[in-house]
Amino acid sequence: MDIINKIGRRKTSVARIYMAPGKGEITVNNRALDVHFPFELHQIVVKQPLTLVGVEGNYDIKINVDGGGSTGQAEAARMAISRALCEFDAEHRPALKKEGFLTRDPRMVERKKPGRRKARRKFQFSKR
Repeated sequence: MDIINKIGRRKTSVARIYMAPGKGEITVNNRALDVHFPFELHQIVVKQPLTLVGVEGNYDIKINVDGGGSTGQAEAARMAISRALCEFDAEHRPALKKEGFLTRDPRMVERKKPGRRKARRKFQFSKR
């Protein structure tokens, strides 16, 4: 029984997954998927690569996520699962690449600049 360990990132979120053939159980931080991600859209995002290649329910996945928010964590997990699927079967790679699941999204939050309220937002101007 081979367990594959992969990592996925999005914004400041990092997802480390352990994937092995099994019954299709997905746990996130030692909790059920629907407990960690109560919003259904995030659950769908995590399962997208499995649904795309038609292997939903064939692998047990243990996900450890930290950093960022729920959307970033879900997309980081999606990337890690996609990478693991490619290692299990190289035939999945073209379909996953076409959907963009293997591409690291480089967008990060811009840093706050001195003399500004946020990264680009200036303080309110008062004429008088």
